[in-house]
Amino acid sequence: MIEGNPKTATALLCAAALLAAATLLACTISPQTAVAPDNVHHTYLGFDRNSYPGDAALPILRKTFAFTSFWISPPPGEKTNTWIGKRELLRSQGFGFLVLYRGRDSRELKSEASAITKGTGDAKDAAVSAKTEGLGVGTIIFLDIEEGGRLPATYHAYLRAWYDEFTKAGFRPGVYCSGMPVNEGPGVTITTAGDIRDKEAPRDFAFWIYNDFCPPAPGCAFPENPPSPSSSGIGYAAVWQFAQSPRRKAFTAHCPADYHKDGNCYAPGDTAHAWFLDVNSATSPDPSGGAK
Repeated sequence: MIEGNPKTATALLCAAALLAAATLLACTISPQTAVAPDNVHHTYLGFDRNSYPGDAALPILRKTFAFTSFWISPPPGEKTNTWIGKRELLRSQGFGFLVLYRGRDSRELKSEASAITKGTGDAKDAAVSAKTEGLGVGTIIFLDIEEGGRLPATYHAYLRAWYDEFTKAGFRPGVYCSGMPVNEGPGVTITTAGDIRDKEAPRDFAFWIYNDFCPPAPGCAFPENPPSPSSSGIGYAAVWQFAQSPRRKAFTAHCPADYHKDGNCYAPGDTAHAWFLDVNSATSPDPSGGAK
């Protein structure tokens, strides 16, 4: 019993109750939660390849990867697309998506007028394919650009036409392109990503860049905490492809010796080395928003 002034006693009882409640709350919060800063960003691993790996591969690959590529056009050099019709199965396995559409080569764009026509036509075709696969409004589709360095004026005309038409269809345009510096003369370098971002502003492309040069690339690696896309050298990249199959020896000479002897990269669970692949990191487990 607390003796003395009743008001004082009541105040002391209230204070004691508050202290007990605060102590209990502190004990129920894990140390990690209590000290975690607000600006922590998680990163996720994903794979990409031109050919669908097969239904049997999915449970094995899902143990390592949060997301997968998903082509809505035939990949470069191919006449058919083996990913078509597999989106729902991939979703059921818990995969997020990197959605891809094949971009033109510069040699196909003979003039600005033809580049605009082809850019508009490709965007319309990509929109139809995306809707057929059940991809919703706002999904990011990455236009696959295989050329490095500065792009010619006709390619920029193609990109602008692609972006404008694709945006009208309700999707968000992205580009898969090089983030590797190309020397243009004494003290002057350019990346394809930088060329696109500078020339196409204010158009807001999402960037999936490739840079397999070690360092900064970690090689054929599957870290529990993957490197952030901004560590690629392109600070605004949403996705970083840091390992390719087969390895490009000129760029991977200083990588850890973790590529297979055949030059390819394989997931840890792929003990039969059946599915060579490229490895990516992203700040989202569903970089295209294709699992919605």
